[in-house]
Amino acid sequence: MSNTINNLKNVNMASLGLAAMPGLFVLLWSTGFIGAKFGLPYAEPFTFLFIRFMLTLMLLAPLTLLMRIAWPSSPALWLHIGVSGLLVHGTYLGGVFYGIYLGMPAGLAALLVGLQPLLTAACAGPLLGERLTPRQWLGLLLGLVGICLVLGSKLEFGTSLFAGFGLGALVSVMAALVGISLGTLYQKRYCTSMPLLSGAVIQYIAAGMLLGMGALLFETRQVEWSITFVLTLGWLVLILSIAAILLLMVLIKKGEASRVASLFYLVPPVTALQAWWLFDERLPLLGLAGMVIAIAGVVMVVRKPSNKGEA
Repeated sequence: MSNTINNLKNVNMASLGLAAMPGLFVLLWSTGFIGAKFGLPYAEPFTFLFIRFMLTLMLLAPLTLLMRIAWPSSPALWLHIGVSGLLVHGTYLGGVFYGIYLGMPAGLAALLVGLQPLLTAACAGPLLGERLTPRQWLGLLLGLVGICLVLGSKLEFGTSLFAGFGLGALVSVMAALVGISLGTLYQKRYCTSMPLLSGAVIQYIAAGMLLGMGALLFETRQVEWSITFVLTLGWLVLILSIAAILLLMVLIKKGEASRVASLFYLVPPVTALQAWWLFDERLPLLGLAGMVIAIAGVVMVVRKPSNKGEA
């Protein structure tokens, strides 16, 4: 009898753990924007990311070998994975970190790149032959309206939209949005057979080379090794680049990847709450309404039809 009770307890604990994993993944992912805000006062963005990727590779590559993870089966797949890494990690993270470095609030940066499902859906038709439903087109429109409200809420009479953070910051984050969107489409088209862990190693190598070149050409490469910077770097490497990827592997293996995708729309508000608590970043009421509308648009685009008759 006691063995049966213990078995039931173990099953319940395992079920609760699996149910909590998607939310935990989103929570960890949202801290990347906060980590950028914490670490960028001590290192320039490309230098910061280059160090992060090199430390990640020092841990991830031996782990891949230790776990005997398979590597891509052909040189062409290696090349495709490298290109996807340039877009998904190099352009995306480089753009986000550079935009925050130029003064964009972390919450706004999270919201802008959080529109990635909208841009991906809009481009999927011409590039992959996927058709959008009327509901998804409505979601795209809502996302556009929402982001216009958020940006408009930052305007004051007689001031420029870019007075708080500059046009360069907006261009950088929009480049990140384009990078992650094109990278997602590219990976879906050419890297469907990519082993997740070893593929991540290849992607980090490619992105590290790109950002290292950026640091070499455009930055002083000076780093202030403060306690804050070291702790932030450790968090981004161990928790975000390692633990979050391993957690994603578990979710995919357990068939929970769709739940992760459906919860990604929570990243902008979670980041905004963290930024408000830690840095006193605030959005006016109009901006908050715009964030809700934009998130609703993302949900309409990524949500799967509940039945075959739904448009």
